[in-house]
Amino acid sequence: MKKILIVTANYYPEICKELKESALKNLKNFTIKSIFAPGVFEIPVIISKNISKFDAFIALGCVIKGETPHFDLISKSVTDGLMRISIETKKPIGNGILTCFNKKQALARVNKGEEAANAVVQVLKNVPK
Repeated sequence: MKKILIVTANYYPEICKELKESALKNLKNFTIKSIFAPGVFEIPVIISKNISKFDAFIALGCVIKGETPHFDLISKSVTDGLMRISIETKKPIGNGILTCFNKKQALARVNKGEEAANAVVQVLKNVPK
């Protein structure tokens, strides 16, 4: 049975809880382990440290735009980091990290956890054993 690690940033607990619940909907045929990160910036390093232990990963979290460029820097850094890890290791990483302008917008998009999980499942199905 394939093993998937879900790494959830805990910076916005209400949003991230919903993201995780939506991600778990269609993962019944997999062995799932879930751990928390303090924020989305830490997710790529946590995945890197666990890369040999799992077949795939799901990154969940939320970045909400403030008044500084921090939002843009964090969002791009994390997305680039996840893509680099995925390509270098040839392991799928579902990106369920929301980048929103406000909390209301984020709560309306918590189904992105399920979309990230579904993407990982599809990639795992299409990779020869």
